[in-house]
Amino acid sequence: MSELYPLKFDPILKDKVWGGNALAGHYNKKAGNLPNIGESWEVSGVQGDLSVVSNGFLAGNTIEELIEVYMGDITGDSIYEKFGNEFPLLIKFIEAREDLSVQVHPGDKMAKERHNAYGKTEMWYILECEKNAKIYTGFREEVTKEMYEEALKKGTLTDLLNTEKAEKGDTFFTPAGRIHAIGAGTVLVEIQQTSDITYRISDWNRQSTGKTKRELHLDLALDAIDFSETAKRGKINKPAEINTEQNLVSCEYFNTNLLRFNKKINKEYYFNDSFVIYICLEGEFNICWDGSSEKITKGETVLLPAMIKEVALDPVGESQLLEVYTISESSI
Repeated sequence: MSELYPLKFDPILKDKVWGGNALAGHYNKKAGNLPNIGESWEVSGVQGDLSVVSNGFLAGNTIEELIEVYMGDITGDSIYEKFGNEFPLLIKFIEAREDLSVQVHPGDKMAKERHNAYGKTEMWYILECEKNAKIYTGFREEVTKEMYEEALKKGTLTDLLNTEKAEKGDTFFTPAGRIHAIGAGTVLVEIQQTSDITYRISDWNRQSTGKTKRELHLDLALDAIDFSETAKRGKINKPAEINTEQNLVSCEYFNTNLLRFNKKINKEYYFNDSFVIYICLEGEFNICWDGSSEKITKGETVLLPAMIKEVALDPVGESQLLEVYTISESSI
């Protein structure tokens, strides 16, 4: 069996009523005939939207086909035992030219019972934003179910929500159950569980096509909301120090680090039985391993198979990336 290598995928672009042109203009996504790119799915194991390899001898294969053949060599043995051929994370670039809907996601137990799917815990890393951009995350203070329902009836839900000013370099962690919305004028990276389940609570009276308003899921959302999720778990802001790895989020589903570097960095992953994902935010760099190299440029995402345990990251000038992996149970 041939050796595996860092894998790139064709972005899966999504036209959205709230999308724009920043992903095409600033992050090299080929828009084609899509006027409003809202999302670019970089690595996806979601059925119907499986990522397809774009580089090397495995080009043309889906991520599910790769895992079926290479199993734990791609994802890590313990991850393969748990998820089988399904890749456990979904990586996206998102542009919100307008406010996204106020929404909530179910946890694993509820998603399993209702949809036979995984729940959705996620994080956002802000790439760029307009001066007055906002992120809605959690409630300002703990509320009761009755207070929430009354606000829905009166149309005053946003009065209950915690609003944070969005700034470049901010991180927002959104566990399942936390009410949230991405505000207008924001471009970000989203890292989440492999799940496409969203309960829409309010869509700002927006219409999708013609005079049709987008569907809301108020009954489903009511049981999924954690009313104790408040401002105390708002934004995380950690300035990127040069040549220093900084942890942004560590949870049971993913670990995300930020790295800004202008010299070669050696990385070893013997400590963990997991794939690694690099998301290039600025600049460009080469991944060097076993006498080979692969260039990664701004806006590109690459999957490092679990079997590759040593790489060197060699930047062209100054570069910045997010490093994402899971903490496998065998590593704890």
